[in-house]
Amino acid sequence: MIVATDVALLSIGYLGAYMLRFEADLSALEWTAFIKTLPLVLIIKIGVFFKCDMYKGMWRYTSLTDLINVVKASVISSVLVVLAVLFIFHFQGFSRSVFIIDWILTVCLVGGVRASIRLLLANNISTFWSFHPGDMEKPKKLLIVGAGSAGEKVLREMHDNPRLRMQPAGLIDDDPHKQGKSIHGVPVLGTTNDLPGISRHCDEILIAIPSLNSAGMRKIVSACEKTGKKFRTMPSLGELIGGMVSVNAVREVTIEDLVGRGEVRLEQDRIGIMLNRKRILVTGAGGSIGSELVRHICRFNPQSVTLLDFSEYNLFQIDLECRRRFDFVSFSSILADIRDKGAVRSVFHRVKPHVVFHAAAYKHVPIQELHPWEAVYNNVLGTRNVVEAALEAEAERFVLVSTDKAVRPSNVMGATKRIAEMLVESTNGHNTRFMAVRFGNVLGSSGSAVPVFQEQISRGGPVTVTHPDVTRYFMSISEAVQLILQASSMGEGGETFILDMGEPVRILDLVEDLIRLHGLEPHKDIPIQFIGMRPGEKLTEELITDGEGIVSTAHEKIMVVRGDSHNYDQLISNIDDLLIAAQTFDAHLIKEKIRELVPEYVPEADQPV
Repeated sequence: MIVATDVALLSIGYLGAYMLRFEADLSALEWTAFIKTLPLVLIIKIGVFFKCDMYKGMWRYTSLTDLINVVKASVISSVLVVLAVLFIFHFQGFSRSVFIIDWILTVCLVGGVRASIRLLLANNISTFWSFHPGDMEKPKKLLIVGAGSAGEKVLREMHDNPRLRMQPAGLIDDDPHKQGKSIHGVPVLGTTNDLPGISRHCDEILIAIPSLNSAGMRKIVSACEKTGKKFRTMPSLGELIGGMVSVNAVREVTIEDLVGRGEVRLEQDRIGIMLNRKRILVTGAGGSIGSELVRHICRFNPQSVTLLDFSEYNLFQIDLECRRRFDFVSFSSILADIRDKGAVRSVFHRVKPHVVFHAAAYKHVPIQELHPWEAVYNNVLGTRNVVEAALEAEAERFVLVSTDKAVRPSNVMGATKRIAEMLVESTNGHNTRFMAVRFGNVLGSSGSAVPVFQEQISRGGPVTVTHPDVTRYFMSISEAVQLILQASSMGEGGETFILDMGEPVRILDLVEDLIRLHGLEPHKDIPIQFIGMRPGEKLTEELITDGEGIVSTAHEKIMVVRGDSHNYDQLISNIDDLLIAAQTFDAHLIKEKIRELVPEYVPEADQPV
């Protein structure tokens, strides 16, 4: 039907070209020329239309790209028609202007019909035949903050999809050049400072600026809170596959939006060289960091991914997700304890990984203070086992996921992670490139304080904070993992990479923001209680320590430090002594042995009051 329609339109266009050229007064000679060349014109043009994929698109979704394709196909076919007439008839008895007029009419008729179908369907003629009683519901008036590409896509989807029952009430944007302008007929009504007054004419507010940084988000959220209206936001482009923006993807504003720092620039080619068609092994694959690493690694088409975890449930969950979402990748899930040297060696012997991401670790500070022997077994012995197995398997890269708590540690967890860093640093000089990536707290990770705060708010409080001045560095899981991959691809061996964590966040401010996001008032609706510092905690965290020279890299969010080199044999000997001490379950003795390995470690009991 579509081809027949085009045949009719092309015939009309070609005849129209003759009519216009000769002012509807065609002689027998012109009629003969028209009849003689019409089949040739139709065959060439329909053939070119097929070649340009003009019959693969759906007219109801005709876009600017489709119309450009019509112009391109029309130009190519008209040129071929002219060449054919020149070759066959030598232009004897033909007017050259006919073919120019024919090209113009072809574009107007073929493109116009397609655009008209799109316009008719966009104006909801088809919805008359699919009427439901629920369609009588009054549409929700939506005020959109952001007159950019995301806002434009939202407006278009609201217009094309009446089932959403949404009606644009206007646009808000702080760009002075956009004031008084409109998108798809929807005007820009003002800036965020005008939001309280403008919002009287809407039911809900949508923040449609996916790339907004935390400072900008805080400003807009503060303005939205003053309106008393419900407000939501678009996911960041990193959260959406291919950067596609949809009204159906809107969600509540989260604490990640207020703390996050925009999109991460990744060198896709460099990361691809590291991961593409390679065998990858991730320890702690069921944890928050490990599982997110697996999700991002799969984007780079690895040969295989081995998921190793000690938690049966976590391993089951990530295995199930990966087989559902990434069926093009070969997965193997292994339930194993990294403290078991034999089990680890067996896994590496079978898998022979090219790249190892070591994310398995105990990281809950107060619990590890009470059970320092477990921290030693898992964070030190476990890392040693994985490092040695990677050497035996001749892996290309080994990446340790570390923490800012390893800097001048005041707790067992941070100190054992520092020993793990030292172990990785001292193992270089072999075929395997060893490196560590150090960063601060990750929002939403297992053991994070944010879920605890949210649970306390849902119960009506109080929310417990250790100290009014305590600060921490924060980043989202997605940002942390993307930067881990970026840093890993840059490493030559022996580096400790430090991720730019921005400015430290005061925990009290974080809690107050969380309470406001629940639509409540801090200290009034939800009390905040200060309970004192927990074992092993300190007021502020650091990312570098004395003796470490920090150097910037080509990536604006990644720095690198090279500390003092460590004698591998001496380090292994000291670790052996530490493991012997761990067998005594004597917390004091264990901490003393840790201090011998990490002189900057100051246990809580020895810290000045």
